[in-house]
Amino acid sequence: MQAELVLDCRNHHGEGVFWNPVDQRIWWTDIEGRALLSYDPATGDHSKQAVKERVCCFAPRSEGGFVMAYADRVALVDPVTGKETPVCDFEPGNPETRLNDGRTDRSGRLIVGGMNEVSGAADSSVISIGTDLSVSRLIDGVSCANSTCFSADGRTMFFADTPDREIVAYDYDPSTGTVSNRRVHASFRDEPGLPDGSCVDAEGGVWNAEWEGHRVVRVAPDGGIDQIVDVPVWKPTCCAFGGRDLDTLYITTSRLMSSEQAVRNEPASGGLFAVKPGVRGVPDTPFNA
Repeated sequence: MQAELVLDCRNHHGEGVFWNPVDQRIWWTDIEGRALLSYDPATGDHSKQAVKERVCCFAPRSEGGFVMAYADRVALVDPVTGKETPVCDFEPGNPETRLNDGRTDRSGRLIVGGMNEVSGAADSSVISIGTDLSVSRLIDGVSCANSTCFSADGRTMFFADTPDREIVAYDYDPSTGTVSNRRVHASFRDEPGLPDGSCVDAEGGVWNAEWEGHRVVRVAPDGGIDQIVDVPVWKPTCCAFGGRDLDTLYITTSRLMSSEQAVRNEPASGGLFAVKPGVRGVPDTPFNA
């Protein structure tokens, strides 16, 4: 399969893509470009809103607005009024780490993890923000958190610490939001790229954007890679099913750390791509706080 360019947005570092059923738009963030973007696949309308700080990932709230993971904190944001309600700071004692990838679980918590963007040390973490805005730590010793997504029944959490070149699975308790029984779900040792952002389909597959791999792959329930989507740019970052029937896979991409020559060779880098892979996605639960 071949992904096609649907929006030539030229993001510096597109990430954190999700489908919002309320407005029927795909949303994502350009972390380093400091902007939030959206796209309406029915009309082709698209928007770009500048933000003062890096938004690393975000999700819609059930009460309206968004929960936003900035580099150094999480907050509830009303995009109409601009009002921001602080939730928590992230690792204030470590100036090298920032928040990175995250997604809501099936109960409406936000699970979001960090990365060390200076040294790459495994000294960050993954946190859970509950529907009562309580904060707990799920995973320690993280270098670059990615691929967070949940099975349709909410009882399995998938996750990647990108430099490890593997996607792991945890048993996940939807009632408590805790993880256990870590195991390797899929190895990326022989893949051309590193595991970046992921989403799931309705048949139990995990779709992963391979950073510096020119592709998105589907990891079957048995852990094997059974489908490949070729992406005509070097750095896919994240993917999400969208559209009215959740049958289109949208893919964000990046120009981060790319040379001028690399961008000239692939001028669509940073664009939003899409493909219809023949399966449907699973709706994300809004943040229920």
